[in-house]
Amino acid sequence: MGGRSRAGREKTIGYARGMETTPALLCLATCPDEACAASLARALVGEGLAACVSRLPMTASVYRWQGEVHEEPEVLLLIKTTRECWPRLKERLPALHPYDTPELIALPVSDGLPAYLAWLAAETLR
Repeated sequence: MGGRSRAGREKTIGYARGMETTPALLCLATCPDEACAASLARALVGEGLAACVSRLPMTASVYRWQGEVHEEPEVLLLIKTTRECWPRLKERLPALHPYDTPELIALPVSDGLPAYLAWLAAETLR
């Protein structure tokens, strides 16, 4: 074992599995069309709630809503932000979105290029 304690190994293994994260978040949201997605993306970046929002068109979502299964074309948003901005983003996106219950989930970013992560943090601290 090279003199490393079990606790030391677990910490190393935990880090390797991405259990420690950066302040960055990758958030996912969907919009009914490109116009809505473009408007939301510009608002979130303009208000400093995201450093960047990528729009991925031609996504098909299958979901259950009010007891029925639906399939609709949607635009997927990849929202790059920080944990610090998350509470404001959670409040703002539903206010801008046409859906009664918009999708918004946040995924931790375990690592990234230091220059990119610094840029992301700088662009969301406004």
